Amino acid sequence: MANNLRFQVVEEAFKKKPVEVKIPKERPSEYFGKYVFNRQKMYKYLPKDVYDKMIDVMDNGARLDRSIADAVAAGMKQWAMEMGVTHYTHWFQPLTEGTAEKHDAFVEHDGKGGMIEKFSGKLLVQQEPDASSFPNGGIRNTFEARGYSAWDPTSPVFIIDDTLCIPTIFIAYTGEALDYKAPLLRALHAVGKAATDVCSLFYDDVKKVQVNLGWEQEYFLVDEGLYSARPDLLMTGRTLMGHESAKNQQMDDHYFGTIPDRVQAFMKDLEIQALELAIPVKTRHNEVAPNQFELAPIFEECNLAVDHNMLLMSLMKKVARNHGFRVLLHEKPFDGINGSGKHNNWSLSTDTGILLHAPGAAAEGHAADKDALTRENLRFVTFIVETLMAVYRHNGLLKASIMSATNAHRLGGNEAPPSIISSFLGTQLTALLNHIEESDSNELFNLKDKQGMSIDIPQIPELIIDNTDRNRTSPFAFTGNRFEFRAPGSSVNCASAMIALNAAMAEALASFKERVDRKMADYAQRPEFAGNTGHTAKFHAILDVLRDDIKTCKPVRFDGNGYSEAWVTEARRRGLDVEKSCPVIFEHYLDPSSIRMFESTKVMTAKELEARNEVKWEMYVKTVQIEARVLGDLAMNHIIPVSTHYQSQLIKNVQGTKSVFSEEKAARLSARNMKLIEEIAERTENIERLVEELTDARRIANRIESIHTRAIAYHDTVCPKMELIRQEADHLEMIVEDGLWTLPKYRELLFIR
Repeated sequence: MANNLRFQVVEEAFKKKPVEVKIPKERPSEYFGKYVFNRQKMYKYLPKDVYDKMIDVMDNGARLDRSIADAVAAGMKQWAMEMGVTHYTHWFQPLTEGTAEKHDAFVEHDGKGGMIEKFSGKLLVQQEPDASSFPNGGIRNTFEARGYSAWDPTSPVFIIDDTLCIPTIFIAYTGEALDYKAPLLRALHAVGKAATDVCSLFYDDVKKVQVNLGWEQEYFLVDEGLYSARPDLLMTGRTLMGHESAKNQQMDDHYFGTIPDRVQAFMKDLEIQALELAIPVKTRHNEVAPNQFELAPIFEECNLAVDHNMLLMSLMKKVARNHGFRVLLHEKPFDGINGSGKHNNWSLSTDTGILLHAPGAAAEGHAADKDALTRENLRFVTFIVETLMAVYRHNGLLKASIMSATNAHRLGGNEAPPSIISSFLGTQLTALLNHIEESDSNELFNLKDKQGMSIDIPQIPELIIDNTDRNRTSPFAFTGNRFEFRAPGSSVNCASAMIALNAAMAEALASFKERVDRKMADYAQRPEFAGNTGHTAKFHAILDVLRDDIKTCKPVRFDGNGYSEAWVTEARRRGLDVEKSCPVIFEHYLDPSSIRMFESTKVMTAKELEARNEVKWEMYVKTVQIEARVLGDLAMNHIIPVSTHYQSQLIKNVQGTKSVFSEEKAARLSARNMKLIEEIAERTENIERLVEELTDARRIANRIESIHTRAIAYHDTVCPKMELIRQEADHLEMIVEDGLWTLPKYRELLFIR
């Protein structure tokens, strides 16, 4: 029964050396976008008039003229074949949290018994995947298979290995979105239009507003040998049992520490390949937990950033295997230490600047007059407050957008934000909003710019201190010129959160503009504004609406400790959503306010929302179901056999002691072993009973017809049994002889380099 495999894989993991990485001779700026059909390549391979039309589509949102598709396809094919490409695929993002692709070769019959390379505009623009084989929430039946993928020209085509990948949306034959990209593009269009309309109150020259996103991808690396020896990691992406290591992250020595050599080689390889695909990776470092790391890019336009994150997650898995690692993107692969998130840094910008950037002293120094500074301050406060209005009005929906069976394990524990969506603004900005709310005057208000701070060390230069601090427990924190949405999980498509946030923001901005227009019309009728140019009336109207909104959204502002029990009570009193049950949280997608918001912004219909919730509940059930089955198998086929084998050894030892020593001495010498024998018997009996109860709970839940009710049953009856089994197994891990334990332990999984 003695297990040698675990020790073998641990020893092999210790012996592994860094894989040699081939570093390009060129500078990163020279090979950036090497495998992307970017503007430079478009200019080279497309006719001038076709290129101009494509730029108009990409920059100005012009509708794609299908008449140019053949010319674009010809240029793409020429470039791709020069790069050694033989196949093409429509690359889309179904509701699986991953990507999908079907590869076709550039070949057709030439009519003479041979083959020719061919790629037409028709093949570029549209294809027909099987819509019934992807999650669709009942929109498509098995016998209704037709669906379409359609080219998204705003996201550049790229090459992976020998395949030309074409980013696309994915819709049903009946027109409903079956992916993340289609509603994301609609949400970005809605918020862009609403924000541009609001900008017209402050500027005459703003023609376009775009959403920027900078994601921060956290992940764990585990040696592939150890990974393969853990069936739970292999099947579910997380450890379903495992006692904490005596040393984990309590010394804070891993965070920003020296990157291990094997990991450094992996990171170098990953960054080179990411840059070749035009993913602008910039930051890498050790994260807080052992074997946890982070990668972050420069911010990009939101749609492109989402595509790049999905592409990067696939790339990470491929590169990791080349270095003898497995990437764990699960939000909580190890109990008792930090989980992994994907912080979404979100902002709005025009061609003239970032709308969430405070003007401060810099604007004051450049402003030609008081009116210019007033306009800048009003612009800043308006977009901050309307963001808060979006978060407040759709508090539960935003939580639903980031919730999953896997992220539920992370939220609220070990530095992850709690499952209550609130916003941290910092002392200065909070004071400014309070001043506007409480003041009756329409005096000029200002936010201090970054301040200098001197340190009494002559060699150290003056530090520039931001006008906001950071609150690591805040799910939605203002961090200077953007909001950091820290609640999304590491494994998910961040489009889910971006769809909800941008649609909610579009609604808030449209409402703001409508109310300001009404106020301005009212002020224009008053004698005191007669003959005025309109600026004063506009200023008063904007301030009036801002004051109303500052009061309305005040409950969502919280700068304190999000982990405290007092905050849960206070959040409930404020009317914020404090629910923790994942299936129940999903219900917010079907709130009347959510349906009204999504339909008014033309992002999703009620039918699409109902279908997506069916998918979410089904995915929740399947995730927990798989985990429960794996846990039952581990318990019965690993934990109990190993524990009872050790128990048998202890029994033989007790019996041998009695045959050698006197009865009194034998009893004294065997006391510890007898205690262990009894504990093992009790805990293995508990596990057998709990596994049987777990199986029964699954069977009962599986008979429930409603997927919504079934998901709630899995949460309420199956998950608690799994936790109880884990507690028993983790206790047994601590008392069974180390040489018998079959599964790699936390101290081995987390500290192998």
